[in-house]
Amino acid sequence: MLRMSGLTEREFLNLANDISTRVHITCISFPTMTPSSDHFLLSRRRFLTSASTGLVALTSSPLTFLSPQALAAGRKRLRVAAITSEYSYRSHAHVILENFLEPYLFNGQLTSPDMDVVSLYVDQTPANELSREISVKYHIPIYKTIAGALCCGGDRLAVDAVLSIGEHGKYPVNAKGQMEYPRKRFFDEIVAVFRKSNRVVPVFSDKHLSYRWDWAREMYDTARQMKIPFMAGSSVPLAERTPSLELPSRARIEEAVSIHGGGVESYDIHGLEVLQSMVEGRLGGETGVARVQFLEGEALWQAAREGRWSPELAAAALAAQPIQGLPPAQELMRPMAKAGGDRPFVSHGILVSYRDGTRGTMLGAGITGIRWHFSCRLAGETAPRATSFYVGPWQNRNLFKALSHAIQTHFRERRPPYPVERTLMTTGILDAAMDSRVKGGTVQETPQLLFAYKPRDFRRMRELGASWKIITEDRPEPKGIEYGGR
Repeated sequence: MLRMSGLTEREFLNLANDISTRVHITCISFPTMTPSSDHFLLSRRRFLTSASTGLVALTSSPLTFLSPQALAAGRKRLRVAAITSEYSYRSHAHVILENFLEPYLFNGQLTSPDMDVVSLYVDQTPANELSREISVKYHIPIYKTIAGALCCGGDRLAVDAVLSIGEHGKYPVNAKGQMEYPRKRFFDEIVAVFRKSNRVVPVFSDKHLSYRWDWAREMYDTARQMKIPFMAGSSVPLAERTPSLELPSRARIEEAVSIHGGGVESYDIHGLEVLQSMVEGRLGGETGVARVQFLEGEALWQAAREGRWSPELAAAALAAQPIQGLPPAQELMRPMAKAGGDRPFVSHGILVSYRDGTRGTMLGAGITGIRWHFSCRLAGETAPRATSFYVGPWQNRNLFKALSHAIQTHFRERRPPYPVERTLMTTGILDAAMDSRVKGGTVQETPQLLFAYKPRDFRRMRELGASWKIITEDRPEPKGIEYGGR
């Protein structure tokens, strides 16, 4: 019989690995829990919640006795506030937070978040919302204000980190076709609590910073001025690369193409983040973007004929992972190629001219919202290098396991594992592209994007594919919180 008070989830997982892959609870003194049999399995989170106030005996086969030293208290469990626009099934709040509420698979390993979501703010609550259910199941109070969530009902900051998830919900769409998600408002209210409390904690902001460049820049500048550990961005750069592709450090990239199959703006940010995450490590690092142009239809293909972007390079990206049921990649990269019906395969493109002469192209193509492709040509090489980004089973849901792991690393280390400047850059490129779109495809000069930053190696944050040997394509998707990859 061992007292388990103070045991962290990571310690529990380490102990579980020492004795067996399944831990059986055989004797529990918790008045709130009544086991239905002598041996039963308990989720790690419920076990930890209960174990802090009672006595637990652990048995395995064969029987293993644990020393008191094995139960030494570990590092402090972080307290996390979650600020969300909407918590519905498969919303970003759902697919991120489930990896904070339960252990999850990352690179085939069951991984503990080692932190607790202690408060929620939900901006909108549609009929299908899940926040109340989650609140009851995990004993997480929902607060009416962002300040209330950060202060846990008090008047000073009472958490160690903040998740800001401003994606999904019904918000206005402006003349440029941008959903006006309240990410800047969320950030401002978070910062107001920091100022009042004279203390800052790490913040993660989901996807692009804002639909307005000036607001995005203000968020970035405020974080730097206040020394807020700040992370943002898309989940897609962390997906498994199939086939595997690692560009040489300080490679001289002449041209690069990324392709996605989703909608304008909302998926363009993912395509731009794929592009930027691949090219930012080129020789000289990132030095900025000089101009941006949004093109569609015949204007896009005219730009190709003028040599401003390469259909051959785009075809190489698609060929890295052929798309079932569609013509060969070379056929898809012709102006009149069709992908069923009478719609052209390629719908639009964003041409990015970097200050150092590197050319970048992001294409929206009628594929599917779960596939991304990339290719580039390095100086001195004739054959392109190409890959696709596999997000795992269950559409895009499992892609957020790697992102959650990166966010948790950021919260613990108080330093983002890759530069927030990447997302500042892609936010600015996207906003300039939307300006170009409403102005008939005119070139937008972008002096605001002529800033430099140093990339960081983020391979330890990426899913390399081992998880998809456990969660397979034929495995049914859970309707609620996904627990431990089971």
